[in-house]
Amino acid sequence: MHQSIKIIIALLITVNLFATEDIPLEAKPPIIFSKAEIVNASTTRIPFKIIDQLIIVEVEILDKEGNFIIDTGSEALILNSVHFQPTRKYRDDGKSKSGVHDDIENVKEKYLDELSIKTLSLENIDADVIDLSHIEKVKRIELLGIIGYSILKDFEVFIDMHLNQITLTKTDKYGDHLSDKVYAETIHDSIDFKLKQHTIIIDALVGDKDVIFGLDTAAEYNQLNKDIDSEILEYFYPSKELKLSGASGKKRKVLAGKLYRVSLNDSIYLGPMKTVLTDLKNMKSAFGTNLDGILGFEFFAQKRTIINYKKRKLYFIKSPIIKP
Repeated sequence: MHQSIKIIIALLITVNLFATEDIPLEAKPPIIFSKAEIVNASTTRIPFKIIDQLIIVEVEILDKEGNFIIDTGSEALILNSVHFQPTRKYRDDGKSKSGVHDDIENVKEKYLDELSIKTLSLENIDADVIDLSHIEKVKRIELLGIIGYSILKDFEVFIDMHLNQITLTKTDKYGDHLSDKVYAETIHDSIDFKLKQHTIIIDALVGDKDVIFGLDTAAEYNQLNKDIDSEILEYFYPSKELKLSGASGKKRKVLAGKLYRVSLNDSIYLGPMKTVLTDLKNMKSAFGTNLDGILGFEFFAQKRTIINYKKRKLYFIKSPIIKP
């Protein structure tokens, strides 16, 4: 299956980004983010909504307008074959891709000439075409597709759950901004990460034990490998069983609860996070590395996070203090 479609397949991003100007029909690029706000020549701010702890944006693509999921755990741009029928531009009929929990069959590809993010654009894009109808059924939403690493890697990505918006800033080959002024907020901390294939890998601690986590915006809950060290499991407090749907539509039972005492270093701490205990045995084939777990929505709900793929850095913005 495509890496972007994980067990907690609560993926849903309403890709409603840019394109407010009056563009002739024949000049419109394949993808338009129609609700985006231009900050400067290289920065765009995109509102999103949360559906079942998934980040959803609205997008206009190939004469259709609808919901996309923003998924840092996905390798590529994915189009839902329910809404985008194969044409002569599709290739690689019948190939399959492996993912965290199972396989997705009949993955096809579609070539797009250009993706437009208001004044920003990316050219020569490949999209995987996969049947996502089971996600639509579970989430009760029409889903056009998923936006993953192949699109996000050329930007610094600020995911702000406080304001429900994503800021995309174009960077040069070193990861530096192309514009001087990007954020009104002040960065107060940062950590390094590794990039394995398309997956963000961070070193963390549970209690005083070292762990390796993948970072994934489309994980509805955090995931913890059920075969992890028993001393780490002491900080996982189970409360119930859940049935979760994988990328292929298969359901499985997982133990759900909260994970305590997670920190990124000696100064960055996280509060208790909703977590599921599950089998991550396919993680290495999907992401190219062994992981102890995945940090998802629960992480981003606590940390206003900036991802700089080229610098391999996560930056954190302070959340405002909400007075009762």
